[in-house]
Amino acid sequence: MSERMIALIAAATFTIITHTAPLHAYDGVVEKKTFTLQSYVTVRGETIKNVKIGWESYGSLNADKSNAILITHYFSGTSHAAGKYKANDPAPGYWDKIIGPGKPLDTDKYFILSSDTLVNLGAKDPNVITTGPATIDSSTGQPYGRSFPIVAIRDFVNVQKALVESLGISKLHAVMGASMGALQAYEWSSSYPGMVRKVIPVIGAGEADGWVIAWSHMWAAPILLDPNWSNGDYYGKAEPVAGLATALALVTLHAQHWEWTNSNNPPAFGRKWAIEGKDPAGCLVECKYAIEAALDAMGKTRASMSDANHFLYLVKAGQIFVAGGGNLLDGLKKIDAPVLLITSDDDLIFPPDAVNQTAQMIKSDGTLVEQVKIKGGRGHLDGVYAIDQAGDRIVEFLGRK
Repeated sequence: MSERMIALIAAATFTIITHTAPLHAYDGVVEKKTFTLQSYVTVRGETIKNVKIGWESYGSLNADKSNAILITHYFSGTSHAAGKYKANDPAPGYWDKIIGPGKPLDTDKYFILSSDTLVNLGAKDPNVITTGPATIDSSTGQPYGRSFPIVAIRDFVNVQKALVESLGISKLHAVMGASMGALQAYEWSSSYPGMVRKVIPVIGAGEADGWVIAWSHMWAAPILLDPNWSNGDYYGKAEPVAGLATALALVTLHAQHWEWTNSNNPPAFGRKWAIEGKDPAGCLVECKYAIEAALDAMGKTRASMSDANHFLYLVKAGQIFVAGGGNLLDGLKKIDAPVLLITSDDDLIFPPDAVNQTAQMIKSDGTLVEQVKIKGGRGHLDGVYAIDQAGDRIVEFLGRK
């Protein structure tokens, strides 16, 4: 392979990872909007002024505002769940396969709403609107950096709740999200059970257990080891780009399944060399396998739109998550709405046992829990890439009275 070919493969693989590629994209150009709170008090009691998050919607809100479905996004995701911002965008939003007229999340029936989270990873993405460590603190005129309060998944939900209520919506037909979005769906339904009619957590469990805490600690390690991180005080200086790129490459690999690295389907990495004529056995560092070069390239691509402190704040929010706060069983038993779990047995981030434990706890007091399994050879990312496999079940579940 040539260096150009490796770059092209990495770019194509990055597109597959971060977007689905449906035959028929959501119709119409999507408008990105801004929601602002003059002041927000976190669950830890700290005040953040002038909070802003971006949001977008698909479909129309009905007269009694009872048809709203909230989509909550994954760790490295954004509010861009469907459609395109411009007609010539290379790919639509990540769940475009299931959002649109006649699709499982039918925009002829439902008003689909999605928002960026606080401390969104894509702080440098022009299509992301978020408040976090990279935001200018009005009291100092400088970026918050590590003075920004630690935020929890509940804080993401509370800001979303304020957005939902600002639209006059008092009850959501459903909340649905993948991975970190699943954590938000659990939090919504356990903290505000009266506002949620149905819950669809995708590839996620009810808490960050020891496995998730340990792995997310390893995700963060390259940033903390990068000397440019400077204890979080790097704004206006050389940024920890190398550490962030490596962290994102690690997340990318962990979210996959080993089948992806060895599949005969394109890009078919296996043991291929990165550059023709450069045998990986011939030098210690510079001679790479194709999979190594592709992961490095994907990490660099993602890092160009991301912020290292935002990455660390997202890790912390995930690590401290327990649905409903406190005891997991008590929190999950607060969920009254019917639950449709969409999972993959190949998931290496939230393994089947953790998901099954969550399901058992939710239904321990009689709450209806159903499960549908999907498989697309992408492991955790099946929740994005193969979500259409659950399409019929989603339609049936949402359509019940």
